[in-house]
Amino acid sequence: MFLTGWSKNDLLVICAKQLSLIGCQRKGQNMIDVKNVYHDYSNKGHYAVSDITFKMNKGEIFGFLGPSGAGKSTMQNIMTGILKIQKGDVQYDGVSIKEQKKDFFNSIGVSFEHPNVYKTLTGYENLKYYSALYSVDTLDPMMLLDSVGLKEDANKKAGEYSKGMKQRLTFVRSLINNPKYMFLDEPTNGLDPSNSLLVQKIILQQKERGATIILTTHNMELADRLCDTVAFISEGKVEAIDSPNALKLKYGTKQVKIDYLTDNKEKSTIIPLDEKERISDFLMKNEVLKMHTSEATLEDIFIKVTGKELI
Repeated sequence: MFLTGWSKNDLLVICAKQLSLIGCQRKGQNMIDVKNVYHDYSNKGHYAVSDITFKMNKGEIFGFLGPSGAGKSTMQNIMTGILKIQKGDVQYDGVSIKEQKKDFFNSIGVSFEHPNVYKTLTGYENLKYYSALYSVDTLDPMMLLDSVGLKEDANKKAGEYSKGMKQRLTFVRSLINNPKYMFLDEPTNGLDPSNSLLVQKIILQQKERGATIILTTHNMELADRLCDTVAFISEGKVEAIDSPNALKLKYGTKQVKIDYLTDNKEKSTIIPLDEKERISDFLMKNEVLKMHTSEATLEDIFIKVTGKELI
């Protein structure tokens, strides 16, 4: 179905309504309970993830935050059934993933960090192919493509898509089956600012219609904007878990940034706001151009808690 005369915002609203209508037909509490999960690729006691425990409620966006190799993708693969659980458990609505039937996969949508598309199929054909794999109602592929600006390229081979276009195609593919649970691995990676904001808007719409979303990323600004709860993961272990604001309040300190002139050059310095004497002394001794207060970022808190840089 080709739609003309519709703005992207109109299409996003229509998609959200379709998702809500289909979602209303599905019953059952939507909750994820992860209990003491371990995974060792080598089977020699070298754990990629160790004693991971957390709970999620319906309509929550949960962020796994950490650098490459921290264990984020391992947890995503365990929670989607790609990796078999070695120790611990993951339960969906009280049912262990070890006991889930094939129809469980009708309820999940996955968007991988590195887009995997069928290069010889068009963008439209890619979505049609994946929609045929599900035994539940699916959304109109053309509407999904249009919602992320790919309508004009719907009949182009996916192999001819740019990295950003493939990323958007992979993202909307995760929506095709109206999933209860969404697993998004670096969903805005490789996107320009406008398309990144578009994807973020769709993610928030998914939350509004009741989807439970697991976001894995090293982009702390993205997590701060989208996530209700975040877990700092480093070397396979969760070092802290709470809402972004709660983590800032617990570990962060407000600070003042001062721009000043020295030797005819503009420089800046940052001083904790509670060090009033130091701030006063600095203001007395320097030619201040401007100053403003700010709070620690989520990235600052991550580094403080884990001692690791996001590289």
